[in-house]
Amino acid sequence: FNMKWVEQAGLVKFDFLGLKTLTVIQNALDLLKARGIEIDIGAIPLDDPATYELYSKARTVAVFQVESSGMMDALRRMKPTCIEDIVALVALYRPGPMENIPQYCDVKNGRADRETLHPLIDHILDETQGIIVYQEQVMQIAQEMAGYSLGGADLLRRAMGKKIQEAMDAERPKFLEGAAKNGVDKAKALEVWNLLDKFANYGFNKSHAAAYAVVSYQTAWLKANHPVEFMAGVMNCDLHLTDKLSVYAEETRRGLDIEIVPPCVNRSEARFSVADGKLVYALGALKNVGVEAMQLIVEGRGEKPFVNVFDLARRVDLKRIGKRPLEMLARAGAFDQLDPNRRRIFQSLDQLTAYSAAIHEQRASAQVSLFGEAGDDLPEPRLSPVDDWLPNERLAEEQTAIGFYLSGHPLDDYAAALKRKGLLTLAEIQEKAEREGAAIARVGVIVSALQERKSGRGTRFFRMNISDPTGQVSGMALFPDDFETVRKVFEQSHQVVMTLEARFNEGQFDPIARSVAPIDGFVEASVAGLNVMIDDATAVPTIHSVLQRFREDASIRTKGEIVITALSRELPEAPQDVAVSIGDGWPVSPQIKGALKSLPGVVLVEDA
Repeated sequence: FNMKWVEQAGLVKFDFLGLKTLTVIQNALDLLKARGIEIDIGAIPLDDPATYELYSKARTVAVFQVESSGMMDALRRMKPTCIEDIVALVALYRPGPMENIPQYCDVKNGRADRETLHPLIDHILDETQGIIVYQEQVMQIAQEMAGYSLGGADLLRRAMGKKIQEAMDAERPKFLEGAAKNGVDKAKALEVWNLLDKFANYGFNKSHAAAYAVVSYQTAWLKANHPVEFMAGVMNCDLHLTDKLSVYAEETRRGLDIEIVPPCVNRSEARFSVADGKLVYALGALKNVGVEAMQLIVEGRGEKPFVNVFDLARRVDLKRIGKRPLEMLARAGAFDQLDPNRRRIFQSLDQLTAYSAAIHEQRASAQVSLFGEAGDDLPEPRLSPVDDWLPNERLAEEQTAIGFYLSGHPLDDYAAALKRKGLLTLAEIQEKAEREGAAIARVGVIVSALQERKSGRGTRFFRMNISDPTGQVSGMALFPDDFETVRKVFEQSHQVVMTLEARFNEGQFDPIARSVAPIDGFVEASVAGLNVMIDDATAVPTIHSVLQRFREDASIRTKGEIVITALSRELPEAPQDVAVSIGDGWPVSPQIKGALKSLPGVVLVEDA
């Protein structure tokens, strides 16, 4: 039976909508309950000032129904103050009714006068600023102005909404006759009939809009009043959707000013959790990592944190975790509390897994060791004797595991040099475009997911994602005048300076790239050399090793003099500061500066 046959057979059709948002809300409530806060979400006040402030300022990332940039724009104009405003916006934000949003907002905020229809029916439209928004209003108008019964009004609404011409032709004289009996002149009755005919076609069912608006309000209330638990609940529903997690993490850190605890085998749960007002990143949210496998680590930890990687290998069967998930944990820095050298752990996973497997096999065989619990007498394996990844390498590995930069950004070291050159950040150019309507500016960005494409006309162009320390843009297009020259720039480095034309597409920030240049060539004039200050003479060989690695990188063209200064106040054997130049022609970009700063024994790195 199709929908119409079901009705003719005397049956009632129900639509049941399963909303992921209900799970988000329950997740947040469960996290609150875990720290002793029990909330009846059905009994929260519908007049909470903090919630309406959040709506009015359009801080609605992850808030049900109002996440899109178009909805955010409508909220800023509307400045809702009651639940009826949210109900109306849910009903209006669709093709057709959308054209009435500006009028609703202007009347609500006193920028325009309300249009009246007729004293008999004006009160019906009070809550929607004089605009017919709901199907129920169509029925009420027919009832009040033309004397329809509610059943008859529903038949009228259905005829209008489904454009059943025969039924409408039969209803029109009936409506005009009823209106005349109530003292409405024919011209006004005809005007109202034509309005009803127009609005019934795309009028929304108020009960449906109200139900959605209440769920939207509940998510907004949680975000305004319990933001950490709310964001954790949201992220747990999208545990393996990296693009969404990236947006939510950005909103958590920058939008809500909430600290994110990076993945950690001693602090993280398998899913996102909350501790001391901070959002603790989930082990199970890493790429190629299963929640069930991460639960084994959480269960092995129990109430007693792991002391070192060998302790973890003894308490958790690493063979059951699997090599790929362990690699992702190492890349993400989840073992940092046990050993800060991520590269050493990454390259020692085979030894650690073999050690862990031997211990757990002994325990499973029920053999008792002469010296204690089975397996405790096995010698700890020797970890690979390698230096840690440099800061940019650490960030690249972290991005591989998490899907985005969490603990920092590769361009952090470039921020000061780019600012001196007058460049804007992505956040600044977006704010400028919103404020002034348009903006063209240069920005320093990292390019990822670069693809070469052809348009329908055969024009070659690039499609890419870009990011900087303040934000990111996905799927941006670049139509270069000289395709091969730009390709060579990207082959040299994905750290570039772009000229962006900031624009908005249906309210969404959607910039277009106009030109590209290597970032190191752009900032080279700002750095003539580096002065590296040390408090430990053993740092010198490490500094030399790092500089040699960068010297072999052809993409770094910024060269200059390096001076190493041993500080006498830190080195008792040195009677005074000793400055030694190791010559000219060394790489001296902000990236190298950041790498040297991270080395043990290095106190300070300054531009010469």
